[in-house]
Amino acid sequence: MGKCVIMTYYDMYQEMCIMQIVKTRVTQGGRIVIPAEMRKQLGIEIGENVNLELESDSLKVTTSQAALRRIQASLKKLVPEGVSLVDELIADRRREAENE
Repeated sequence: MGKCVIMTYYDMYQEMCIMQIVKTRVTQGGRIVIPAEMRKQLGIEIGENVNLELESDSLKVTTSQAALRRIQASLKKLVPEGVSLVDELIADRRREAENE
């Protein structure tokens, strides 16, 4: 496998990591190695499926759990405060059952 070069950039005012770049090679069959530390940070286990998103000129790797959390956060913005979609669905089903 190709050698990975890890570059970490820190925000010197807040002393926190703002970006981590890994330089690696694309090998036979289009394979790219995700370094163990990054897999650990993302919660990616060996053999787990991941999602690949093409964002303009970048490739974004996410776990299914991360994608689900992002979708849930987007949908939550569409539901008014104090409204339970589950309760509304149950009420709809009961009305439908009464009309049968």
